[in-house]
Amino acid sequence: MNSVPATSYRQPAVFFGHGSPMNTLQHNRHTDAWASFGRRLLQHPPSSVLCISAHWYIHGTAVTATAAPRTIHDFGGFPKALYEVEYAAPGSPELAQRVAELLSPLAVALDRNWGLDHGTWSVLAHVFPQAKIPIVQLSIDASKPPLFHFQLGQKLAALRDEGVLIMGSGNTVHNLRMVNWDHDAPAHDWALRFDERVHDCLVNGDHTSLIDYERLAPQALLAVPTPDHYLPLLYVLGARQPGDDLRFITEGIELGSISMLAFAFS
Repeated sequence: MNSVPATSYRQPAVFFGHGSPMNTLQHNRHTDAWASFGRRLLQHPPSSVLCISAHWYIHGTAVTATAAPRTIHDFGGFPKALYEVEYAAPGSPELAQRVAELLSPLAVALDRNWGLDHGTWSVLAHVFPQAKIPIVQLSIDASKPPLFHFQLGQKLAALRDEGVLIMGSGNTVHNLRMVNWDHDAPAHDWALRFDERVHDCLVNGDHTSLIDYERLAPQALLAVPTPDHYLPLLYVLGARQPGDDLRFITEGIELGSISMLAFAFS
């Protein structure tokens, strides 16, 4: 039974390239774009958010099912101020149960240990700074191929008409071994080319090429050396509905090899 109230307004499906956790504390062109997107959302605010973050990458499918998810500081080597950030948004056991229903017969664990990792709160600290909207996270099953994740997005698309914002958080280009920590570092050519290819496929509605991303461009293995940060995009792509407009929120390569591409279907 649908336990999440319906709404007459279809919520977007949005992907954020979240980049460094330090974006939580910084104001730059990307975080300003996130904040602007959030202000527009508040014209028709979502009842809750379902986030698929690159940083909950496990063997199995699970959803956070606590009423008060903890803030997880899942990183090292950053300033003390970042570890003091608490994003105290409520959870939604009701939405967690609804996600499990929509993904049936897939086994979905109702997880009461995980909370909100920085793939979620580093972005939402700008999008919804008041932390009042309930948040549920959905894990990424590391054992499954890309098509599986796209198909889960298709099953979850109905949530958009139930007041739920579907959010993927990762990076289309994410190669930490090739990072240049100079903040004025130019983008690697291969990073630019792969990101441009993703952009073009989004504009052209070429879902097949985005799902089969390892063949998307010669630079794919450099751009996506591991799938964890790319796969959230496929959930958002799967949640695309006929008639959706595509809107790019922000773009650009930071630190040479991290894409900040963010877009929404609405």
